[in-house]
Amino acid sequence: MTTQALPSALAAIVDDFQALTEPERLQLLLEFSQGLPELPDRLKDHPELLEQVVECQSPLFLTIETENEGGPGAAVRLFFKAPAEAPTTRGFAGVLHEGLDGLSAEEILSVPDDMPELLGLTRAITPLRMRGMTAMLGRIKRRVAAATAGRS
Repeated sequence: MTTQALPSALAAIVDDFQALTEPERLQLLLEFSQGLPELPDRLKDHPELLEQVVECQSPLFLTIETENEGGPGAAVRLFFKAPAEAPTTRGFAGVLHEGLDGLSAEEILSVPDDMPELLGLTRAITPLRMRGMTAMLGRIKRRVAAATAGRS
C-alpha cells in the first residue's frame, strides 16, 4: 500500500514517519502523544459517551461526532482520552486525530485497515501495541459507519 490511498493529512503524517530512522520515529510518536487534545468539557463529565478500545494495553477511550447534523460530506470530529503515562497509546491516538479529524465519513471509511503498518514502527513497538492502533482505527471506522447508516 502506498500513501496515495490515504487522505492527504494522514498521507503527510505517514510520509513524515517513513522519512525518519526508527529511533526518530519513536520520538515523532512521542510528539504526537504530547499534541493529543484534551477532551472538551462536555465529554469530560460524561464517560458513558466514550467507548473503550479494549485491545489497547493502556486505557484508551474514544468517540466521534458529526457536524451539521451529519449531512452528506459532514466533518467527523474525533475525541480521545488516554492517560499521560501511556505515550505510545496517546501517540497512536494523536496520529489518528491529526490525520482523520475533520474529514468526511467517506474519507475515513476509505482508510485501509492496515494503515498503522505504514508508520514503520513494527520493529520498534510490540505487535500487541500495534494491534492497539489498528483496533483504534477499526473502532473509529465502525462508529463512523454506524453514524452514517443511522442517517440514511
